[in-house]
Amino acid sequence: MVAHRDRERVHFETGTQWRGWLDEHHESTDGVWLVSWKTATGKPRMSYEDSVVEALAVGWVDSMGLTIDEERSMLWFARRKPTSGWSRPNKQRVERLEAEGRMGPAGRRAIEVAKANGAWTLLDDVEDLVVPDDLAAALAALPGAAEQWEAFPPSARRAILGWIVQARTAPTRARRVTEAAEKAAVGQRANQWPRAST
Repeated sequence: MVAHRDRERVHFETGTQWRGWLDEHHESTDGVWLVSWKTATGKPRMSYEDSVVEALAVGWVDSMGLTIDEERSMLWFARRKPTSGWSRPNKQRVERLEAEGRMGPAGRRAIEVAKANGAWTLLDDVEDLVVPDDLAAALAALPGAAEQWEAFPPSARRAILGWIVQARTAPTRARRVTEAAEKAAVGQRANQWPRAST
């Protein structure tokens, strides 16, 4: 994502301004940095929630954020990948958009594609912290791994489960399951891993 650092930047202080830009440009560009004042500056800034909601309305999604300087940060927004899993908070946001009559055609198309290819429900078990059979077996095979896993906070387990279910191939998933169990056995959460396998 750092490779995108030099891509186009826009700076808006309200959701209305951001949505206006998105309505005009969401089909002609594949991504943009949304620049914001940091909260500590006291300057007008759009909330994270507002920025994400407006992006979802046109089929876009946020990802990595970076600091620009002491007063500004930026968050990368881009078109949602068709096979990208939908989190429960984003599903709730699109329900709100539909209820308020603010969902755009591109946003609806992204949802239709996700429902057709399984991306819409891909993260449901992750959100519910359901341990898949392959991971359960891997954890059971290593002394202490299952106990350590259960001791991880929900956010850590959710991150690891999401990483596993979004593997694109069976061999990649198998490697991730093995790595997750091995790290759990020594009490390492995902954010403590030197590098996760791909």
